[in-house]
Amino acid sequence: MHPDTHALIVIDVQNDFCPGGALAVDGGDQIVPGINALMEDFSAIVLTQDWHPFGHSSFASEHPGAAPMSVVEFPYGPQVLWPDHCIQSSPGAAFHADLNTVAADLIIRKGFRPAIDSYSAFFENDHETPTGLEGYLRTRGIMRLTMVGLATDFCVKFSAVDAARLGFDVTVQMDLCRAIDLDGSLAAAVDEMKAAGVTLA
Repeated sequence: MHPDTHALIVIDVQNDFCPGGALAVDGGDQIVPGINALMEDFSAIVLTQDWHPFGHSSFASEHPGAAPMSVVEFPYGPQVLWPDHCIQSSPGAAFHADLNTVAADLIIRKGFRPAIDSYSAFFENDHETPTGLEGYLRTRGIMRLTMVGLATDFCVKFSAVDAARLGFDVTVQMDLCRAIDLDGSLAAAVDEMKAAGVTLA
């Protein structure tokens, strides 16, 4: 058992990111049994959940003529326009049915502000608006994080890099993540995580 100073962060293991979902990550459901098994080694477990309102600004459907997966400039920088996904209270936003959600101490919902997307478990995409996770971990005395989930090259990467910048000791367990790999985004994410001091296990 890890001491209470080490938390498992399980990122966005939701139906819309699994096969058959609106933004399916190849093999996204294959990591669930391994994540459940890993939970037994941790006394602190946090789940994150993408939680978009209808008509979220990051949805391609809100930008006439724009193709899903195209990139546009938002006030806070480049933003991928996604298919509508993880809409609040929809089946797609629900956690994968086999994921052990009972073990979670905390569920962090992100992306609920209509005008700003949120990949990271720590900050919205403006890199300024906090989710509250940092404060929660610090008040519990947790400084070591192991991250798993979906997708390696977006929400996992942004969470890991932000956590490292905040001074946490971060490991990403790559075999329990799956990637979208949009135009080489996986290789770029690996480089970015390593540069930030994240351990890839």
